[in-house]
Amino acid sequence: MSLDLSPLEPCSRLLFEIALRPLQGQRFQPTGFPGLGAATFQTPQGLSLLVESAQSMANHLERTLWDDANCELRGPAMGLSHVRVVRGVGETPTQRAGSGSKQFLTDSLIEAHRINSPYVMFGMLEGEQLFDRLGAELNAFEAGPAPSRRDIAAHLLRWDAGALLHGAFLSAKKGKDKTLAGGRLRLSRALSAFIEADGARVAASGGVKNDHVNPSGDTKAGFGNVPFARDEFTAERITLFVNLDLGQIRGYGLGADVERLLVLLALYKLRLLLDGSLRLRTACDLEPASADILARRPAGFALPDAAALEPALKDAIAACKDRMQVKEVEFNDELKKGKDSDKAEGQPDDGEPGDGDAS
Repeated sequence: MSLDLSPLEPCSRLLFEIALRPLQGQRFQPTGFPGLGAATFQTPQGLSLLVESAQSMANHLERTLWDDANCELRGPAMGLSHVRVVRGVGETPTQRAGSGSKQFLTDSLIEAHRINSPYVMFGMLEGEQLFDRLGAELNAFEAGPAPSRRDIAAHLLRWDAGALLHGAFLSAKKGKDKTLAGGRLRLSRALSAFIEADGARVAASGGVKNDHVNPSGDTKAGFGNVPFARDEFTAERITLFVNLDLGQIRGYGLGADVERLLVLLALYKLRLLLDGSLRLRTACDLEPASADILARRPAGFALPDAAALEPALKDAIAACKDRMQVKEVEFNDELKKGKDSDKAEGQPDDGEPGDGDAS
């Protein structure tokens, strides 16, 4: 039986406000920003806190479809377009070895800037860089108006369907002057989410890194005892806000089959996130406060469970299979260190991956 999405037809937005709670205890660690720390702000109700930004949530939602062990899409999502990046044997692999003489490097699905990642855009495909292939297909190297939203959307559907939900900004630049339509190829997010906490209070704690061999050793070199302070938070309410822009999806002009695919894909990602992918960092493991996930708009629309969404998503992918592809590019450029690499390597891993995502 086909999953009924007709309640969404009169709506331009699908909105959820989902109450969350820590999986264990009451404390949680919000995202931190360089030079700022936790992003707190005042509201009429008191102190509030940004637990997870829209940029980071886009990455978490993309990751719900990714099988880390096999470096591939999860079963129900197989057939969705994306770009794999491989590297020739002899280079150091970042993940497990692939088949033949190539090794898996990364994928447009897991890159912070997705298809605009330099590993993707400057990877080689059939003797040319993907940057040049996309630019030629979109006529993006010629003077004149930028391609239409429909043309951009159709090409993104072909190369990386997730970009139609999570946004794209094709700003890659080759040399001094060669760009993709001067950086005008972009789509805003159709699916956005963020997590806020209200009634937030600091839960201060700390600890010490012990050196049992040489407690008074040189701490700059990694030796010695190092005490540290740590701020976590408690909150009266933690809420995940989700906004699916149905009007934008329809505005792509790609037809009913693609519209259904994108809506089902968004719902499936949200369901997987809520069913077990809400461990945002070591000390921030959340879960829904209620098993019933109902939309605020349209009121009463219930988020289907995974068992209902999976067959519907498979059918939707099959209906659009001729408009999508899975391509493999090869990136063998030298992986050089940047000027600030040493400083970056010393930063604590407390932040949110990909928070600088431009899409």
